[in-house]
Amino acid sequence: MPVYDFDFMADRSLDHARKWDPAIIKQKFPKAGDDYIPMWIADMDFAAAPAICTRLAEVAQNGAYGYGYAHNGFYNAVINWQRRRHNNEVKREWITLAYGTVPTIHYLYQAFCQPNDCVILNTPVYDPFGYAAHNNGFRVIENPLIYRDRTYRIDFDLLEEQMDRFRPRVHLFCSPHNPGGRIWTLDEITRVAEICHKYNCLLVVDEVHCEHIMAGSFISALQLPERYLDNLIVLTSPNKGFNLGGLKTSYSMIPSERIRTIFRHRLEMNSITSPNTFGCAAIIAAYDESEEWLDQITDYLRESYAQTAAFIEEKMKGWELMRMDASYLPWVNIAGTGATATEICNHMAAKAGVIVGDGTFYVANGADFVRLNLGMPRKLVIEAMDRMATHQLIK
Repeated sequence: MPVYDFDFMADRSLDHARKWDPAIIKQKFPKAGDDYIPMWIADMDFAAAPAICTRLAEVAQNGAYGYGYAHNGFYNAVINWQRRRHNNEVKREWITLAYGTVPTIHYLYQAFCQPNDCVILNTPVYDPFGYAAHNNGFRVIENPLIYRDRTYRIDFDLLEEQMDRFRPRVHLFCSPHNPGGRIWTLDEITRVAEICHKYNCLLVVDEVHCEHIMAGSFISALQLPERYLDNLIVLTSPNKGFNLGGLKTSYSMIPSERIRTIFRHRLEMNSITSPNTFGCAAIIAAYDESEEWLDQITDYLRESYAQTAAFIEEKMKGWELMRMDASYLPWVNIAGTGATATEICNHMAAKAGVIVGDGTFYVANGADFVRLNLGMPRKLVIEAMDRMATHQLIK
């Protein structure tokens, strides 16, 4: 069994990584120095799994980059991965390849919403859930999550009240939750599905953050009772798990033929037909040949998270780390500092040289939180935390 070295960092200048780019950093954080550590944008600084690198090099060296299609290798990789990793029995016809989860959310809203319709989101939540709706002229109904005992809970009473009052066309549900890292139980997912079914609201579940499990077990929405599968779309990709976001490749799993037909028609209207040659190759290499790499990097991230949790508990005044079941992106309640998330972010950029994520960017209800990114060699995580401990902001 190979042992992978995650203390090695890829050269992020070669892929022009936004999270490290000096011009972008200076534009957003003008007072940041040159020696910054970026813990904001959600990608990792490790080299991808060797099998993925080898496969992409083979495709590149072959020299032909013409039009392709979603072939048997892709479908088999997805079906086998979902069965082996997530206990899902996925039929080939359920799967549709697309160009990234965020563009897919835009197409999905276009397909299932009409002018003046609304969508409902559990907030705080990944910001593109909201701006994809606004970009297409649809209203967003915010269903605030309940923060208690360092975790989130769904306000089901309010959710049903809002469903009855506003009649949203789509409930875009993040599982595991981004930014909170919460893995929802099957009972919770079932209750959401039941409410959506009752009010004829399409349930769309984003499962992109399901590959890095810190605690517990991930349960896919495809494990729902069969009566709810006819009202379900699941979106996912290997992009977070294997750090492939720049390849802009993702897929959906839709059990209902009726919903699948509507969705695929919208993709055709936007000329989403053939896949990215490198993206398709990377999915196959990730799912078929890189599972051990994923297991090892998850162990590495789990240790980084444990060390970060202990550090925050001991040294960061007014910081409360939310319990993170999944992902490598800790969500920190900073209300105890007396400062807002934006104030903390600007202060840490200017004084500590650490760029952290502003909770106000997560649609709503995130002003008391900042998000960190542990997807880097541990020595950088330790240095970043030391810097922030030295330059704390308490009001």
